[in-house]
Formats: sequence, structure tokens, C-alpha cells
Amino acid sequence: MKNSPLRKIHPLGLLPKILIAIALGIGFSFFFPDWSVRIFLTFNSIFSNFLGLFIPLLIIGLVAPGIADLGKGGGKLLLVTVIIAYLSTIASGTFTLASCSLAYPHLLGDGLSAMADTDMTSTLTPYFTIDMPAFISVTSALVIAFILGLTSATIEGNAVRAVLNDTKDIVTLIITKVIIPLLPIYIFGIFLHIGADGHIGAVIGMFVKIILFIILLHITVLVALFCIAGIVTRKNPFKAFVTMLPAYVTALGTASSAATIPVTLAQAVKCGVRNETASFSVPLCATIHMPCSILKITACSYAIALSMGLPHDFGLFMGFILMASITMIAAPGVPGGAIMATLGLLSTMLGFDEGMQGLMIAIYIALDSIGTAGNVTGDGAIAMIIDHIRDRMKTN
Repeated sequence: MKNSPLRKIHPLGLLPKILIAIALGIGFSFFFPDWSVRIFLTFNSIFSNFLGLFIPLLIIGLVAPGIADLGKGGGKLLLVTVIIAYLSTIASGTFTLASCSLAYPHLLGDGLSAMADTDMTSTLTPYFTIDMPAFISVTSALVIAFILGLTSATIEGNAVRAVLNDTKDIVTLIITKVIIPLLPIYIFGIFLHIGADGHIGAVIGMFVKIILFIILLHITVLVALFCIAGIVTRKNPFKAFVTMLPAYVTALGTASSAATIPVTLAQAVKCGVRNETASFSVPLCATIHMPCSILKITACSYAIALSMGLPHDFGLFMGFILMASITMIAAPGVPGGAIMATLGLLSTMLGFDEGMQGLMIAIYIALDSIGTAGNVTGDGAIAMIIDHIRDRMKTN
């Protein structure tokens, strides 16, 4: 068996598995009976609930030891990361607003209001589900991670840091042995469900112009992010972007930045970011860095406001972007979390009634995975910049 050709066959990587899962999910949705689709919906429901339970532990297990490993300069680096992520989100929203104000009057007609009648309600449900409520919220987990990381970085002794490192090992084991192996099945079930319900065709058929425009904006924002990262770090931005593609594709299937953290973390390290910096910045940015979410919310809300005759002046939407960029920090890293966190702002600042909010949710959820994929890919660029800033802090 030593010379067997079977030994030369390497197992498929994560990216090919995800692409195959997407293709099979869409293809099988045309002939799979409803009862079989519901089997995968049951698995996805349980897996999704497990992720919701695990995400706070993941954040604490990765962010806290990551900050602790940064040493006494961790507090400054944390502040720098938050500022850069927030500015990146605001810049993306401002660019989107300017682009929409120029393009939409020519690109869109009055047909957008007709899409309010689109029924996005699923006719298929899991056979059963198992509730797994998280022991704390994502925001609380971040605060705890900050406290543990910063304090353990400043006090003497290794006891607390040893516990944090053990927690990180446990989290890493669950990621590598449970989450990543099951991700292709989870993604298969997502696309099988969408195809079986027929939502993709209906939504794309009515929003094709907006979808293409948003994709164009996403590409522009991501290219700009990686070019800035390339200038700062003096690395090839396009090579780094290609390296981050597995994270993009994973988020495209899961529509969850939190569920994609393991993949984003691994690809950021492949971009040359040191593991201790990536372990700190990637989980943090998965919660606070939302350039493509704010892009999508701005583009969709501006389209609705324009078509429904609501006020849509530049100053009004800039105020909305500034507030939404803060509000989304508290949003869970799960599908639809960002739009749910900004519903109040849509009502109070933009004047959206219940029907318009429902239309906004339908549009956003239909495109949710695209925005999430852009967010996590951009996290790689932020991690590159933070790693470079960490070097500069050490030399100074």
C-alpha cells in the first residue's frame, strides 16, 4: 500500500467543500421532497442554536487571551481597533449614500413599491428544535473579555492567564473538531431550504438592479479596504483578498459573521497576521466592523425612502448612518442581527412605518449573506492593519 495512488489524493479543503455544498443545495432543492428538506432544516435549527450558545464562549475564549497576550499595550490597541472599525463602517455608509443619491434616480423607477407584496414566509419548518439559550449576550461576552484580557495583561502572575489559555484551547478544539466539519452540511441545508421555498427567484427577479448595484458597491469597498491595508503593511492587497475568499464563501452560506469566525481567523493568519493579533482582532471585528452591513442597510433604506416619497436628504441619512454604525455593535453575529438592531432607527429617524419596516426586513434578509461575507472579508484587512500598528507600538 505504500505506493498506492490513493495515498497521493489529498482531502478537499474547506473552500471546495463549501462551493460543492452550495451547488448541491440549490440543485437538490428542485426535486427533494418536503419531508427530506425538513430533515436538514431540523439539523440546521439545532446547529444554529448550538452556535448561539457557543458564540459568547468563543468570544471570551479568543478575545480575552488575545488581549492578554498583547501585554500592557493591549488597552491602546483595543481602542485603536475600535476606532478603525467604526471609521471603516462610517466611510462605507457615506460612500454608499453618495453613490445611491447619484445613481438611484436613474437606475430605479416606481416599481420598488410593488415588492411590498412579496411573501417571504417559509412554508417548511423543522420537525423539532432544541432551545439552547446563551448564558450571556454577545455584548456582555465582549465586555467580560475586555475586562479579563486587560486585567490579566497588567497584573503579575500566570494563574489567570493560564485559565484563559486553557479556555482558548477548549474553544479551538470545538471549532476544529465540531463546527468546521459540520459547516458544509449546514450550508447545504441553508441553500436547500431557500431553493425549496422559491425565495431566491422571486427576490432576484424583483430586485435585480439593486442587487447588482449593491454587489458593485461591495466590491469597491472591499478593494478599497485591502488597498489601504496593502499600503499600510506594504503587502500585496490582491493576494490578501484572494486568501480571505474561504471566509467570504463561508459567510455567504451561513449569513453569520459569528459562525464564520473560525474560518476568518485561519485565513487572516495565512495573510501574515500573527496568531495572537488575529485571535484578538477577528472576533472583535466580527461584532463591531460592519462596513458591508451598513452599505446594504443604507442602499436598501434609501431605495425604499426614494420610492415611497419619504424624506431622503443627505443630512438625514448621514445622521442615520452614524447612529446605525453604533447600534449594530450590539447586534448579534447571526443572520439578520444588524437589521433587527436598527429597526428602531428606521422608525424614529427615517419615518418607516410597520409595512416599510417589513419590506426592509424582507430585502435585507434576502441579501443578508452578501453583506456578512463582505464584513468578514474586510475583517482580514483590519487585522493586517492592527498587526502593523502593534509592531509600531512595540518599536516606540
